Amino acid sequence: MSKSVDALPTQTVASESTSSITWRDYLELTKPRVVALMILTSVIGMMLAVPGLPGWEVLVYGNLGIALLAGAAAVVNHVVDQKIDTIMARTRKRPVATGRIAPVDALLFASLLACVGMVVLMWKVNELTAWLTLASLVGYAGVYTLFLKRATPQNITIGGLAGAMPPLLGWTAVTGQVEGHALLLVLIIFAWTPPHFWALAIHRKEEYAQAEIPMLPVTHGNRFTELHILLYTLILLAVSLLPFVTGMSGVIYLVGALLLGLRFLHYAVRLLKGDDRRVAFNTFKYSITYLMALFVVLLVDHFVFF
Repeated sequence: MSKSVDALPTQTVASESTSSITWRDYLELTKPRVVALMILTSVIGMMLAVPGLPGWEVLVYGNLGIALLAGAAAVVNHVVDQKIDTIMARTRKRPVATGRIAPVDALLFASLLACVGMVVLMWKVNELTAWLTLASLVGYAGVYTLFLKRATPQNITIGGLAGAMPPLLGWTAVTGQVEGHALLLVLIIFAWTPPHFWALAIHRKEEYAQAEIPMLPVTHGNRFTELHILLYTLILLAVSLLPFVTGMSGVIYLVGALLLGLRFLHYAVRLLKGDDRRVAFNTFKYSITYLMALFVVLLVDHFVFF
């Protein structure tokens, strides 16, 4: 009897939330902030692919198609992680987790976004970019979210490749081919992903443990994770210098990459020494600033030396 009584408020809330669905709920499903960062790296990939400026059609349609497919992957993530999202404080108010949007409706929305995105890329850009972007969607929404996230504490290390693709997608949208310098940009984001997410995982360790997600701090402890954050930050610093070493960029980028990388390293050392959740969260926030600033500096360097 008590169980049925307790269930009534939940049902009432669910029905009320369903009746108040807005376009903002669907926008939230696409994780617009994450997609915005991806599009920034995609745009910069386009800008770096050619000596001058790429055509406006590639800039508009290329990034539109990439954004639509990235948004579709994000929607699938909401559906797959529905139960997990209800447990974690930072995600429990998401539209699917609260019941405002039904999983079936979310999947239909994801399918629509993916189909429109593929049409835009195939029709207005090129087939290579379309198929690579689709592969990224499958890698993130399928391989990472459905399998790796729950299977191994190295989930983000392996699955990070899908999220590292946008600069390559931007590059191929302009050139129609995969080139070495574009792969360097992918490598930078690939090396950046583990320290970025592990810092957040330390801050949210208890929630990941409650949701039974085997993030590195949950399975191996903070100290082990902090050491790996430091090691990966050193790898990132080395990888970030490769554009200069290979002649892709000049002195402006070299100075910017060193300053930004050393600041990241400073956070990693502080985290290892102090094991402070606040430092972990500040490291996570700085990592976002770092990636944005690094790519902007690379773009500035490109046009200064053009």
